[in-house]
Amino acid sequence: MNPNITPIAVPASSDISAQLRGADFFDCYEMPLAHAGRSALEIYLEVIGRTPAWIDFLMAMRNRVVRLFGLKNLGALGELKKTKAASEYRVGDRIGIFSLLSLADNEIIMGDADKHLEVKVSVCKLAVDGKESIATTTVVHIHNLLGRVYMFFVVPFHRRIVPAMLARASL
Repeated sequence: MNPNITPIAVPASSDISAQLRGADFFDCYEMPLAHAGRSALEIYLEVIGRTPAWIDFLMAMRNRVVRLFGLKNLGALGELKKTKAASEYRVGDRIGIFSLLSLADNEIIMGDADKHLEVKVSVCKLAVDGKESIATTTVVHIHNLLGRVYMFFVVPFHRRIVPAMLARASL
């Protein structure tokens, strides 16, 4: 993992912190990143637009396997309309594999739900003592045994994917 990307507690100031109650899984990673006037959505679009090919390969494999269990094909993580500006996105719009649930300059929350689990992801701008960073939080609520099995296989990949995606933000 990139030494600048560190696991942290979910920031209490973030809106997603309210989703932690009853969560079956959650994590948060922070990375120093100058906001330079960019919104949380602009930062996310920049990061997701640089999705490594190996992550898209893993998503394609995931989509093939979960189809056998009646779960939906989410598509590719970095599947974006390249011509759509951040200012054109509205709550409810799809951004890659997630729907935009909450939109503010300092934090976006995206999510997806299926019969087996519900996932929410936040990208939150932080500023402490004049140092800017972003925190990416994932919160999962599992609905059934299929969700538990799914997470058993997904968590090890998730712990590599999120830092790998964040590392692209510093390019």
